[in-house]
Amino acid sequence: MRRLKIEKYINMYLNNYKDYKSEWNYEDGCILIGAESLYKATKDKRYLDFILNYLDKRIDKNGAIDNLNPVEYNIDNINSGRVLFTAFEETKDEKYKKAIESVKYLLTIHPRTLEGNFWHKGRYPYQVWLDGLYMAQPFYTIYSNENRDENGLKDILTQFKNVRKNLFCEDKKLYFHGFDETKTMNWADKETGRSKNFWGRAVGWYAMALIDVIENIDESNFKSHRDELIDLYVELMAGIIKYQDESGLWYQVMGLEKREGNYLETSATLMFAYSLLKGNRLNILDESYLEKGKKAFNAVIDNNLKENNGNLELTNICIMAGLNGLIPFNGDRDGSFEYYISEKIGVDDPKGVGPLFKVYSEVVLLDNKGGY
Repeated sequence: MRRLKIEKYINMYLNNYKDYKSEWNYEDGCILIGAESLYKATKDKRYLDFILNYLDKRIDKNGAIDNLNPVEYNIDNINSGRVLFTAFEETKDEKYKKAIESVKYLLTIHPRTLEGNFWHKGRYPYQVWLDGLYMAQPFYTIYSNENRDENGLKDILTQFKNVRKNLFCEDKKLYFHGFDETKTMNWADKETGRSKNFWGRAVGWYAMALIDVIENIDESNFKSHRDELIDLYVELMAGIIKYQDESGLWYQVMGLEKREGNYLETSATLMFAYSLLKGNRLNILDESYLEKGKKAFNAVIDNNLKENNGNLELTNICIMAGLNGLIPFNGDRDGSFEYYISEKIGVDDPKGVGPLFKVYSEVVLLDNKGGY
């Protein structure tokens, strides 16, 4: 019953999909990557066609990507590049290979903190957000792995280890949302540079980043790098499951579940469900984690995928949240609890739908083995 419901939703969503922005962007990338996961799990060509139709509107025959500004220094712009590897593999069209190099160039020129991590964006100098690890590191990993670039993989590992050092809370076993190396932003602790709270989706981005990077490292050639990342991932997931609500869902702000105004949020829950199921499939997490992931996915489908005037909607998605940079954006994003619960809640946003596609692809793979 759930599979019929979600497949109806996927078909409806993709058939009616409108590009999120006119320029190259990470939100469309969430849907593209979700469709890629579905294609790999089902071998259904309509998902590949969706990806290629999108890319062909944005990439010319020489591999140039329309409306991509290199000196914006926006780490989010790396995210959509992940599907270019599949596009090239399936079509052998050289324009996709050239486009991959265009995206890699963005990383080559991207500014970094003194410790070596990519800035979140040009407008957020010396800041590292958990979100950015998902936006850049899986693409960077696939590229480095395919080119047998051990220096690239060492760089990736170092960036994750820096995040562990700067953002992990030993007491709560969770990661804070952001780090300001200058310790000058109003949301940053003046001693540690850390933001104040554990935003669910930020932790979700990070969980997906880790498991996607782990999957794309060749164990036969780079086992030690992979093993170190697995240690970080296992530690993270052990912390995350402590905060799962009895409903199966997770709250918008983790660690403050009982505080008035906090709410059960869909996108973070789906990201955690995906990470749990995939970690089990890769033989990293045991069956107890698998059951928690299944419970989370089922809870979203049963409670947050709702019918409205004959259509299905994915509800309770935080539309956007972030932290202050040099240029004001949507008021004071000060990292407080009050800020995170004040952001708009909506339906069908790519930041929730993309992870839904990804976790459903894991369900399909699990079901094919008789395990769901």
